[in-house]
Amino acid sequence: MKICYLDAFSGISGDMTVGALLDAGAPVDALLDSLNSLNTGARYEVEKTARGGIASSKFRVHPDAAPSKHRHLSHILEMIDHAPLAPRAQAAASAVFRRLGDAEAHVHGIPIEKVHFHEVGAADSIADIVGACVALDLLDISEVHASAINVGSGTVQTEHGLLPVPAPATAALLEGKPIYSRGPEVELTTPTGAALAVTLASSFGPLPAMRILHIGHGAGDRDFKQHANVLRVLIGERTHAPEATLVSVIEANIDDSSPQVLGYALEKLMDAGALDAALSPLQMKKNRPGTLLRVIAKPEDQERLAQIIFAETSTLGLRIHAAERRIEPRSMVEVETPYGQVRGKVSSQGVFTPEYDDCKAIAERTSMPLTRVLAAAQEAYLKNPK
Repeated sequence: MKICYLDAFSGISGDMTVGALLDAGAPVDALLDSLNSLNTGARYEVEKTARGGIASSKFRVHPDAAPSKHRHLSHILEMIDHAPLAPRAQAAASAVFRRLGDAEAHVHGIPIEKVHFHEVGAADSIADIVGACVALDLLDISEVHASAINVGSGTVQTEHGLLPVPAPATAALLEGKPIYSRGPEVELTTPTGAALAVTLASSFGPLPAMRILHIGHGAGDRDFKQHANVLRVLIGERTHAPEATLVSVIEANIDDSSPQVLGYALEKLMDAGALDAALSPLQMKKNRPGTLLRVIAKPEDQERLAQIIFAETSTLGLRIHAAERRIEPRSMVEVETPYGQVRGKVSSQGVFTPEYDDCKAIAERTSMPLTRVLAAAQEAYLKNPK
């Protein structure tokens, strides 16, 4: 399985994505043939250049001299549907434009049918989105993952006037995704780049375990002194190393909530999607005993879980920081015991762990001690390992 990692340390745009994938080995002629089949009237150019001393590829679109009329989503989807593109690239490009249309409609408070695609509907943005999807298909990429996104800062000039960075459509697209701001006060992530990332990437976080085959750099328009203005893509094959994911750790020191309240809060957090939640004893200021509440959450869930902590406990403040979570590969199996079937996890090291809930249900139903049911499950697995 080939995977592609979008390393957006200098943001992401459509042309940077196409340039990076071409730089990583996507065949230029095949990609340009696909773009020419759209009949937008534009010309395309791939230029070898450098940003911050890093060799990279710059993808350029030269639109027809005649100004294009504004296009609606249905017109763009029709162009994509009628072009002789590979089915996977065609479906991906349509999905990206639908995501972008939803964001624009949400920002402007209008039905998606009334959204006029100004910059988005122009030939360069159509080429960027279709080009990125075609390049991923040509490289035979099965999965796309992305880093946290550097969105930039300051303001950006648009057809609607001067707007803060990230622009409203970009912010709407990246809602729930890990973002940050570093570097010069300019827009580093465009709506087109954000739409590509959130539509195509299955996860956002650290580099997944992989054996790197190709690396590509797509050049941005500007050359910064602070850092190389490129989008880096790493293409490789998934390995069996423990999976690494980015998580948010939410903590609070609490010294004035009862154990019943804290226990209830823990249950609410787990039911709401926390990956893990725990309580630990503390000795706090003025020698008062207290409790440390620690919650591990997906980055997109951190705000929702933080609100539950504020609502269900007496704390007035939280600490939230990012952490890397390593996950040992595992599989689920079922074993047959004298008391009934029990599910369990098997690690890559061959260690079997029975599911507690299954064993508890059997113990309650049969009046057998829980320890005996757990032992029976282990014995059943050892007799017939899977």
